[in-house]
Amino acid sequence: MNFIRRLAYFSGGFGIGIVILLFILSGKETSCDYGIQARTLKNIRLKDRDFSEESLMFFKNNNLDTSVVSTLLQKGKVLFKESNTRLDSCRTYVIRGSRENDRILKINIENCEDKATVTEAYFD
Repeated sequence: MNFIRRLAYFSGGFGIGIVILLFILSGKETSCDYGIQARTLKNIRLKDRDFSEESLMFFKNNNLDTSVVSTLLQKGKVLFKESNTRLDSCRTYVIRGSRENDRILKINIENCEDKATVTEAYFD
């Protein structure tokens, strides 16, 4: 069997396999969050969220809605150099993103076992 014929069989089988996977995985909530950034943000997104008084005052003073935090947890970036991930109970993360009026918003989140608390919010 020559190379062209083997390539055609391989391509046909590969195409059929992809189509079968698309039918099996369609409609299911599957995600490929394998990177450390994606896993951290997903972990925080799935927990109940709480806000400190300081962060609520920041949002109120700058006419921002707390839904900005949800956007930040979808599209933001975790700054691991500024975060404290070595704690046993509640790790703190600094998340950066979401431009508001040409300023970059940063939030500090305390990620505990059952809830995530936004402890501080500020413009960078």
